[in-house]
Amino acid sequence: MPITPEQRAEIDRQRAVTTETRRATVPALEEILYEPIEVLDHGFVRVIDYMGDDSAVVQAARVSYGRGTKKVSEDAGLIKYLMRHRHSTPFEMCEIKFHVKLPIFVARQWIRHRTANVNEYSARYSILDREFYIPAPEQLGAQSSNNRQGRGDVLEGEEAERVLQILRGDSEQCYAHYEELLNAREDGTVIDESRQGLARELARMNLPLNYYTQWYWKVDLHNLLHFLSLRADSHAQYEIRVYAEAMLDVVKRWVPAVYEAFTQYRLGGAHLSATGLEIVKRLLAGEPVTQETSGLSMREWRELMESLGRAE
Repeated sequence: MPITPEQRAEIDRQRAVTTETRRATVPALEEILYEPIEVLDHGFVRVIDYMGDDSAVVQAARVSYGRGTKKVSEDAGLIKYLMRHRHSTPFEMCEIKFHVKLPIFVARQWIRHRTANVNEYSARYSILDREFYIPAPEQLGAQSSNNRQGRGDVLEGEEAERVLQILRGDSEQCYAHYEELLNAREDGTVIDESRQGLARELARMNLPLNYYTQWYWKVDLHNLLHFLSLRADSHAQYEIRVYAEAMLDVVKRWVPAVYEAFTQYRLGGAHLSATGLEIVKRLLAGEPVTQETSGLSMREWRELMESLGRAE
């Protein structure tokens, strides 16, 4: 399960405390503060802290002294302008801190976004939990024939069952060997008093990438939106996309005007190259354009046609 009874009790204690403040707070985000949003089979995302709101973005853009100097509609219009024209610094004035529990292979993909402050659970100091990710049957895709990074048709029947059997068996066996190397159980108790056991920093190397790790991830709003634009995209790997989708819901609660602008101009929009824009103008003028006459590669042409809803 994503959290233990002890962790649930600690969350309840945190949520029972309220503090008077002059800082901006967002009621919709306060509702879920500290609460785990479950992701995958054992993972979660939790908001631990945040700074700023929609008004903070507007205030930074106008360099104004206070809040509420303009109508809400005017503030939303300014935020859309900033998003549309990629003025990033006002969005950097808001920050948020997440506690995330995720499979190690997802963490290694996630950490490529080098614009956040990260502190990860250390298996040099602590024993990892016996928790590993096993995909749901509908996520067992074969290798895509035209995308080296993607999945194709879903495996079925005996092949799918064999894959799940291997994943579970290897994960269980590796953890058993991990405990044997440590000479310690998951709870830290010693297995054999006559043995010393291997150092934790060495024993951990035997564990597969589907085991869960945890970290605190603090990021400003601008870089969070960049992360979401890539990882909440339909082409992103499923296992990281579901985390991004959970965080996107957090953004909707936290900064609804920014969320609206982001989904309108970035997540739901499309970027065109100079050649792509020229092709759109030619199509609007009624000129027949093919991939051969477009000046685009086959892949660029296919992507452009998909964004225009003209994919064959």
